[in-house]
Amino acid sequence: MRALVTGATGKVGHAVARALADRGDEVVALVRDPDRAAAVLPEGVRAVGGDVGDPASVGAAAEGCELAFNAMGLPEQWLADPEEFMRVNARGSETVVVEAARAGVRRVVHTSTIDVFDAAPGARFDESRVAGYPKGTVYERSKQEADRLVLAAADREGVEVVFANPAAVYGPGPQGSASPERDILRPVVEGRVAAVPALPPGGFGMLFSDGAAAGHLLAAERGEPGERYILCDGHVSLRELAEIAVGVAGRGRVPPVMPTPLARALAAAGEPLARLTRKPPLLPKGQLHFLLWNAQPDSTKAQRDLGWQPTPIEDGVRATLRSMGLLDG
Repeated sequence: MRALVTGATGKVGHAVARALADRGDEVVALVRDPDRAAAVLPEGVRAVGGDVGDPASVGAAAEGCELAFNAMGLPEQWLADPEEFMRVNARGSETVVVEAARAGVRRVVHTSTIDVFDAAPGARFDESRVAGYPKGTVYERSKQEADRLVLAAADREGVEVVFANPAAVYGPGPQGSASPERDILRPVVEGRVAAVPALPPGGFGMLFSDGAAAGHLLAAERGEPGERYILCDGHVSLRELAEIAVGVAGRGRVPPVMPTPLARALAAAGEPLARLTRKPPLLPKGQLHFLLWNAQPDSTKAQRDLGWQPTPIEDGVRATLRSMGLLDG
């Protein structure tokens, strides 16, 4: 079977492309620069030049494909030009669905996010609680709009769409701009105080990259059109994540947790400077907003209906640290 994957140079798309190739599928990856992507893509994946802002290139890449996995997107919580979130995450996703359908793709698995759901801070939630109001950050609102546009496009074009809603993805593979491996695991295990003098408050749901791939493939095989499936291994605070990493590695330092008022002040002060320098703030307000939401995703539906299995966080962290060369022996 031939499948199109967008975002194959990112964490989720890379894992999906690798899993498809490993099972013997023909995989086409839509990438902006095929030469640069060749150094990153899994073996056996064919790079095709294009961009989700160019419908013709998406359609050409989708020709002959039975499935499409729309895993591209901007995962950052801050960009110098916030409009990029809507252009790429929302309108780009609509383009993928439209052009894939017109090329004859029968089913699209769209990578959404847990951010589109409604829950009080710290509360547990499942797929039944989709937020019917604009969420608190531009990134979150772009993902909400992407879901709306994708559903509408699927209805117009007559193509099946299934939603995968991953928690924060980590593990072997490319380290993009939003990287728990680079930002937390490595400096904590290496004990670099200057890199992480203190941890932000709050926490998030986590998802190992191999599990993300498995969930997407199961959604393609067993998911019901229009349904959403939360993929989450478990919820941790940032302190708990640091403790797990230090425990697994047998070395490192667990930083103290920053008081919430200090974190809010740091995030607020960083935004004006970031607008001047056009470089991401040390702690983006959107990132802090997500961490303080601290809600706990429930993946029961994916386990029950898809047969998906979560990865114990300690096992995932161990595999990640090993892939980074951070485990002794």
